[in-house]
Parts: sequence; C-alpha cells; structure tokens
Amino acid sequence: MTDKPKKLKIALSSGDPNGIGLELILKTFSDPTLLSFCMPVVYANLEALRFYNHLLDTAVAIRHVTTPDDAKDNVVNVINCWENSILPVPGKAESKGGKCAFASLEKAMEDVMKGKMDVLVTGPINKDLIQSDSFNFPGHTEYLSSKTGGKNPLMLMCSGQLKIGVVTGHIPVNEIANVLSQNLILEKLEVMHQALRKDFGISAPKIAVLGLNPHAGDNGLLGKEEQTIIGPAISKANKKDIDAIGPISADGFFGSQAYLQYDGILAMYHDQGLIPFKALSFGKGVNFTAGIPIIRTSPDHGVAYDLAGKNIASHTSYQAAVQLAMDLANYTSR
Repeated sequence: MTDKPKKLKIALSSGDPNGIGLELILKTFSDPTLLSFCMPVVYANLEALRFYNHLLDTAVAIRHVTTPDDAKDNVVNVINCWENSILPVPGKAESKGGKCAFASLEKAMEDVMKGKMDVLVTGPINKDLIQSDSFNFPGHTEYLSSKTGGKNPLMLMCSGQLKIGVVTGHIPVNEIANVLSQNLILEKLEVMHQALRKDFGISAPKIAVLGLNPHAGDNGLLGKEEQTIIGPAISKANKKDIDAIGPISADGFFGSQAYLQYDGILAMYHDQGLIPFKALSFGKGVNFTAGIPIIRTSPDHGVAYDLAGKNIASHTSYQAAVQLAMDLANYTSR
C-alpha cells in the first residue's frame, strides 16, 4: 500500500488585520475541500480570527498552536503574533495594524526559512503603516528578497495564460528612466525565463518586452531608451537563448490581444504592467515572487479598508494564490 502524500503546510501572513486579509483567509478555508490538501497556519492572533469568524458568520474551525509542528488536519491553525488585547478595527488605517502585519510576516518568514512551512501566502499590507526600522522596504518583494538572499526578485503577476513581470517595481515614475539599464532588463529576462521554465513547466518560453515610451519611442522620436537600453538588452538575452521579442508598443499590444501569443510579458514599470493585468484579470490574479528560493504568492489587490468587515470582499484572488502556491510546491523543487 502506498503512503498518503504528506499535506503541505501553508504559512499565511495576516496582512493588516484592519483590512480584508483575515476575512479572505476565513472565506477561503470555509471550503473543507481545500483543507483536505493542506494544513494552513495563520500567523496572526486567535482572538482576531475569532472576531472575524463571528462577524462574518463563517463558522471555520480554528485551533491555536504554538509551533508549526503542532498543526492539525482539517482546521485553520493559528500562531499568535500579537497580544490578545489588540483586536481588529475593520476599515481603520492605524499604526497598530502596521505593527501586527509586520509581526505576522516576520514570524511566518522565519518558519518558512527554517523549513517548518512549505510555502508562504502573504496578506495585503499598508505599505506606509508597516514601515519601521525593521521594515524599510517599498513592499513585500523587496523585503522577501532581503530575507532570502534573492539577488534579483521579479514580481510576476499570473492569471491563466497571462504572466506579466515588471523591470522596476515600487519606485516613483520620475525615476524609472534613470533606473533602467541593459543589465537590469537582462537580469529580469533571465529570472522570468527561468521561472517560466522551472515553475510553470514551459520548455521554450516566448517573452514579449514592452517599450518605455509611447509607440516604443517611434524610432527615437519619442525617446531613445528603446534604442540605447531596451533593444540592446533584448539582443543580449537572445544570445543567451532567451526568446525575447521587442521593444513592443504597450497600447496596441494589449488592445489587439497580441499578448495571447506570448508565455510571458516584461513591462518596464509597475503601472505599465499592472494596469492591463488588473483590467483583464482583477479578482483572479496572483502575485508570484520569482527569483527567490522560497515559494511566495499573494492576491492581486490591497488592504481594501473600504470593504473590511462588511462581508462583501471577494476571496477569489486569495484562493487562487493559495492554489498556485500549492501547485508550485507540488510540481517544482527548490
């Protein structure tokens, strides 16, 4: 008789407890089918989970544990990361929420890095309120890279056939052109190429590279970056057997549905990639961090204070993030 495969242990950071993160966890795991494939461990606080469980009437079985080794089947396990006296205030942006979000993320990362947990799914954070001496990063991606020793992380937004990465992430728009370089673009192409092959099983991925300027610069009329930076980076990638095509004008590329012909898309900056991604996939997309030695996913949206505690937030993207993390853990090795 073959032994039953061991269930994956999924570390779930809470995000800001005043946002929709804990609500999404409860809604996702209110489906007992998912619990048959994994053991979720929420890094938050037992009373906070009970608060939302009662508020939302989700009736999810919750169990307090002190370590991942104590996690049990068919329940949502909870490791306390802050005091019981700190209860959520749904919809309120406050410093306590940022501190709780960091405490959760830090402890979850610690257990993932020690090999006690198999994957990490992060809840939405308020990037301003989480800032401290311990978290001096523009977002999750940069923090995770620092903690794991990843040299060149790539935020890769995934939804079905659509996979979009960005060269520059959470930086001001007026800094983008100065940050772009041939080496940076080449590095991101290498990370994307490797992720598409190793994590998503695409043996010969075809990657579209978007231009920076309108109409991809119009042969230098609207900007030189395509000729001096992006084009040469693509040529270097091609010499490394990376099938990258471009620079491509972003507007027509998405408007004509040309994106369907590619396995991956590399955008030059955050909004160039995420606006079309969310327009096409919002509520179904997943943020996967490529280029780090652990599996980390998250939903494709933020804290949504305006929805918190009202039982109207959709958990579709969060559930997709959990499912993708499980799939990657089951079919890839690190």
